[in-house]
Amino acid sequence: MSISRASIKKIIKDSQNLKMTDGAAEAIAAMLEEKAARIAKYAVERAKKNNRDAVLAEDVDSYRMKFGD
Repeated sequence: MSISRASIKKIIKDSQNLKMTDGAAEAIAAMLEEKAARIAKYAVERAKKNNRDAVLAEDVDSYRMKFGD
């Protein structure tokens, strides 16, 4: 999985009107990729527990409800 460093830089530029170094964008991307993997794992486990072969938005949303972030 790869989150675009350019996208992260654009978010910062658009929301805060600041530039971001490649290193900072890389650090944020790594953190987001790690978190996305945790959320995906949880959502897949929840779907399987409910005997479904597809992950639903509610599986993803339930991660936030359970872990608060």
